[in-house]
Amino acid sequence: MDHHDLQQKRNFKLVLEYDGSGYHGWQRQEGVLTIQEVLESRIEIMLGGPIRVRGSGRTDAGVHARRQVVNFYARTRLKPREIQRGLNSLLPADIVVLEAEEVADSFHARFSASSKTYEYRILNRETPSALERNSAWLIRRRLEARPVLECLPGLVGVHDFSAFMAAGSSVKTTERSIYRAELSLPDPDHWVFLFEANGFLRHMVRNLVGTLVDVGRGKLSPEGFVEIMDSKDRRRAGMTAPAHGLFLVDVKYDSNDEQGSNGGVEDETR
Repeated sequence: MDHHDLQQKRNFKLVLEYDGSGYHGWQRQEGVLTIQEVLESRIEIMLGGPIRVRGSGRTDAGVHARRQVVNFYARTRLKPREIQRGLNSLLPADIVVLEAEEVADSFHARFSASSKTYEYRILNRETPSALERNSAWLIRRRLEARPVLECLPGLVGVHDFSAFMAAGSSVKTTERSIYRAELSLPDPDHWVFLFEANGFLRHMVRNLVGTLVDVGRGKLSPEGFVEIMDSKDRRRAGMTAPAHGLFLVDVKYDSNDEQGSNGGVEDETR
């Protein structure tokens, strides 16, 4: 028997940053390039043998991550720091391992998560940007922030977000708990939305942003926004904001509870 086989499988947690522009999203799919496939193939080169990586949540084609959390099991003597260094030398320049650590067997990148935070960036000016063309939604006409800011407090708490869910989703419950819904205006040309929740429905952040932009354009009143949310009718909400403005910025884990405290809520944001 190979001595290698006698080693216990260890559970490794990685924090990734990636530019999603060149990929068909996180999840491995036949015939297209995905982040998961690239990451798994590089880990396999390093450690030998098939590796299955679990991500904290799926991100769609073009969506970016500042801190996507993943975990995988492997038999290896390598230290987490060596895995991080080795992967960063093997991975393409648009995927980086920011952190690596060994975690308890029970840790699961998706099910152990207590909350996820997404950011959505808008460039609000007439001229496009050479540098931000893949990382912000360009809206040329001036948006009005005040009515949009009025809508945000009403999103916090437990609500049924059916009106902001992509068609064709099959989730057990459409209720989600939003902990933070914020808009910051770092300069006259930039809008940055931030949403933290126990989980998100498919395209929920992008549909929320698309509808909030209708409020900023004056096409929809803050009262109309509340009515759309209460209606639970996706057809009444605004457009789905483009994927390239969306970033997964943080995933939190409750240190006392490895099984997580999101109540097993499915996270489908993409």
